[in-house]
Amino acid sequence: MTYTARHRMLAGTAAGLLAASLGVAVSATATAAPRTAAASACTISTLPYPADTYRAEANVIDPSGRFVAGAALRVGESDNQYLMLFWDGQQVTEVEAPGASGFEPADVNENGIVIGTGWENGSARAWRYRDGRFEQLPEPPSTSVSPTAINKAGDIVGVGSDTVSGEYVALRWPADRPGTVEVLDAPVNARPSGITPNGTIVGSAGEFANWTGWVRRPNGRIKPLAVPGGGSTEVYAAAGHWAVGRVSMVDAQADIVRWDLRDGSYTTLDQQLGLLNDVNAKGVVVGGDRVARGATSRVLPGGGERVGLGGRSISDTGDIVGFRNADRVTPVRWTGC
Repeated sequence: MTYTARHRMLAGTAAGLLAASLGVAVSATATAAPRTAAASACTISTLPYPADTYRAEANVIDPSGRFVAGAALRVGESDNQYLMLFWDGQQVTEVEAPGASGFEPADVNENGIVIGTGWENGSARAWRYRDGRFEQLPEPPSTSVSPTAINKAGDIVGVGSDTVSGEYVALRWPADRPGTVEVLDAPVNARPSGITPNGTIVGSAGEFANWTGWVRRPNGRIKPLAVPGGGSTEVYAAAGHWAVGRVSMVDAQADIVRWDLRDGSYTTLDQQLGLLNDVNAKGVVVGGDRVARGATSRVLPGGGERVGLGGRSISDTGDIVGFRNADRVTPVRWTGC
């Protein structure tokens, strides 16, 4: 699964908290794909959240659809309090989040383990939430470290910033070696964005606006993720044997693409998606206020004039979580879409 959108980069600061809620809400007035009986059943509901928070959203959902993690902001008299919201079904737990100047969950797995980033003095710090408490992940010498994805086994991938060269480095926290972190053999300036159940890792590498996509197999072999005739390529997320990303084409268009990791083949998705946030193990993609199955997509319900929606993460059951921005930003869940 993942990172989030946005795409999860170390350039994040305090504005990272709920940035999508504030800056990329998409109007739900676009034309939807033709309705089917199944699509007509698509419904939106508000997840429970603390009434005294100023804003709240759901960031990630695990593949089984049981666990959801999100972020909230409580405004105090002297400073802001960042909260993590953790849902087990409809039961929500609020936990004061690490990071004095910002906070963002990046992923959650089927065991309810949440990973994410907290910011302290402008630097990103990597954390894991399990068994009811936060713990800082071990870090190599870096200026900033952010985890981006976790699989069912508990293997975590992320990105660090090298203190000498300033380049990004790909990191992995292996579940079978607790308390350790590895700098992966990966392309220069590599930023992992997803890890599948079998340990396959995907990501992007290179300089800004001149990225290349890559996939790293469990045996360490690395291959490009690309499109013939395409230019700069960003890979945003992976699940099952699918990965999704955006490819700049020679005609200045940017194609939204889904790759089959089994053979590297690709499919161009409905370009009405605009944004791109997540994919599930069935290859269903969510981005902005739309959900896509191949060349067609539909608008998620619940929006309207001056009401923004953002689908952030999708489970293998098809449930989607994100936010709705009407009179306030609230966490929502879509089912049957």
